[in-house]
Amino acid sequence: MCASLFPEKLDKAVLMAGVFLLAYFAGVLAVRLGLPAFLGYLGVGILLGLRGFPGDNLLDSFADLGVYFLLFTVGLGLRWERLLRREVLGTGAFQLLLLPVFALLLYFLGLAQAPLALLVLAVALINPSTVLLARLLQEKGELSALHGQIALGVSVFLDVASLALLILLGFQGVEPTGFLVLLLPLLRPLLVRLFALARGAELKLLLGVTLALSGVEIARFLGAPEALGAFFVGLGLSRHPGMGEVAERLWALREFFLLAFFVKVGMAVGPDGVYAGLALLLAVALKPLFLFFSLVYQGFRARIAFLVAVSLATYSEFALVAAGVLLSMGYLSPQGVGAVALAVGGSFLLGAPVLQRAHRLYDRWKPHLRRLERPGLHPDEEPHGALGARWLVVGMGRTGAAAYRFLTERGEAVLGLDSDPSKVAYHAAKGWRVLYGDAEDPALWESLDLSGIKGVILALPDLEARLRATRALRQKGYQGVVGAVSYAVEEDELLREAGVDIIFHPLLEAGERLAERVWERGSA
Repeated sequence: MCASLFPEKLDKAVLMAGVFLLAYFAGVLAVRLGLPAFLGYLGVGILLGLRGFPGDNLLDSFADLGVYFLLFTVGLGLRWERLLRREVLGTGAFQLLLLPVFALLLYFLGLAQAPLALLVLAVALINPSTVLLARLLQEKGELSALHGQIALGVSVFLDVASLALLILLGFQGVEPTGFLVLLLPLLRPLLVRLFALARGAELKLLLGVTLALSGVEIARFLGAPEALGAFFVGLGLSRHPGMGEVAERLWALREFFLLAFFVKVGMAVGPDGVYAGLALLLAVALKPLFLFFSLVYQGFRARIAFLVAVSLATYSEFALVAAGVLLSMGYLSPQGVGAVALAVGGSFLLGAPVLQRAHRLYDRWKPHLRRLERPGLHPDEEPHGALGARWLVVGMGRTGAAAYRFLTERGEAVLGLDSDPSKVAYHAAKGWRVLYGDAEDPALWESLDLSGIKGVILALPDLEARLRATRALRQKGYQGVVGAVSYAVEEDELLREAGVDIIFHPLLEAGERLAERVWERGSA
């Protein structure tokens, strides 16, 4: 019997290994093109679907695990404070005005009929990709910048709205016992004690996987949607110290299982959903328009409004998750899932390159966009003078703060600039002269009076920001000293060509100074 079963199992293993290998190469190609890897996985799924691949139970199980771990980590990472900002709540609420437009479009395209299902899918489509947004902002060093914070806050706001409606839909037709899954966050004291017992990264990862799957099984036992069980268990541990490490380690695991989910979704793309998918793809243009005019109406400058609008201009991979859940509940057809997959994939293909070139695009369209600004002072107003300072420190992180402290201790007049409002408030509370200013904004350097400035220190993490700031300074005619940090030898030549006079390597030179001190003490 074992001998007869072995070849069949081997064939399945070889088949799935082939699918994963195809997905790997497709993901590599997507990343090389500057796109998210999941677009490659979708492409493999489309190819398999067109070739008549029937699917596999193992692929289905992996896809389910991907959704479970995704919602568990979403619960872990939920931060309500990101929502409690006027501009975030206002912009997020304004985006929801698109709900009737998307709901009617989905209805006339025949993708969904039930009112609540229409709302769930419409909100999921309005929702941008938080994962893509966070990754690109982090790569560009703009995660803590004002436009990055607003964009991420609005994205989280729409994530919560999507989850709330998905939860509401999930409880349609559920027996009364199913609602007990809402009480899972009350198990927090027990969950925290279990977590306290974990010593070591591997035990924390094991506990995270166990808790996510336990939530799934509890929800199944209670008759509630299984994925919501994982979410509410994760919510029970939200904000607990150390859970960030668990979420980070689960990230890689969930991404592996979501590979199967995206392949499975790609297999649902067929000729019947092409026109609907293209119609949804055209509708994505409404999102940045609503975002831009919402922020301009709230008084923000055109630059911040444009950068936020571009950041949130794609559909979200969460729309695929929502479509998959709706399919499992019988509210959406496989053709509908395929249409959503086509629209999401197309929005990434169009939106990711635009997001990477957002600053350059704004520079090109600035004369037209600035005409739409409201008159008067703006919440993101930047300084027009140096307030009598002789030294300017741009970027008030650890390096910038140390430079500021060094100069002030020597009696120098210093002005600090940073694009993170929380850093500005933190340093201002200490009595330091630190103002809001985005080094990548040409308008900052155009309006800033530098006549009394002897030197500028660029302590910015992103190379592009340092280059843009230096070029703007030199184009303005600034003849003073410009110093900048460099985190790789390859950056040095680019910085010198832009006009930097003094280059400092924080990591390399810190090691040299440490070795020098130890050597001096040991040789004494």
